[in-house]
Amino acid sequence: MLSDQKVFDYGLLFFLIITPPTIIALLFLTAPYGKHQRPGWGPTIPAPLAWFLMESPTLWLTLLLFPLGKNHSNPTAQILILPYLIHYVHRTVIYPLRLFIKTHRRKTNLDSQAGRKSAAAAFPVSVAMMAFVFNLLNAYLQARWVSHYANYEGDRWFWWRFAGGLVVFVLGMAVNVRSDYVLLGLKSEGGGYKIPRGGWFELVSCPNYFGEILEWLGWALMSWSWAGLVFLLYTCGNLVPRAASNHMWYLNKFGEDYPKNRKAVIPFVF
Repeated sequence: MLSDQKVFDYGLLFFLIITPPTIIALLFLTAPYGKHQRPGWGPTIPAPLAWFLMESPTLWLTLLLFPLGKNHSNPTAQILILPYLIHYVHRTVIYPLRLFIKTHRRKTNLDSQAGRKSAAAAFPVSVAMMAFVFNLLNAYLQARWVSHYANYEGDRWFWWRFAGGLVVFVLGMAVNVRSDYVLLGLKSEGGGYKIPRGGWFELVSCPNYFGEILEWLGWALMSWSWAGLVFLLYTCGNLVPRAASNHMWYLNKFGEDYPKNRKAVIPFVF
């Protein structure tokens, strides 16, 4: 049987190995949810339920593993894991709830206006399962590093890295959350897709993705670990190609009406 250290090391290696194929695959194939939803990916479930289920390992597995680590009672480890948990409390509980409320209101409005039942937002079970497996492995890596494998003794630079990384993380989360709620607001208005306006949308088509990349850059700095780094690399490998697909979708959808100065995901760069 593999030791926990071996499982941890193989988990890191697995993330490094799958990142390049993920980038290549997403250059040719767009994940079929949101504005890219399309048939052919098997059964679907409501999007709020999908988000809750596939993100949930980041909370329950982290809370199960953390007390088992040798650093579980170390205040430094406890403080370090908090930003990670705060992000996923929002992503697992608050965001799906807001999505459910917005979707339900929009559906009710459409039903009352058209006198018929409208289709609820759907999410392919196959995609949700892949995300669930990813979050299961990633939660294991992040929780085990912080609670068990990290060595906080004698690290005189820890609080400097933590402070700098936390600033980046908080900025990223603010951008991510605000941008997500702008998009939710547009969905609840009905009337088809609209061009998002205001805030970071004036610079990039996908500021929600840019914000999430900033969050995990901040986390990589705070944790100063291979676990944090491979998470950041995979996040970029997953979100940057999807942002490029979203940007092209907006350009094709709105043509000359779409702002020409917007980049896809990194302001002024890409």
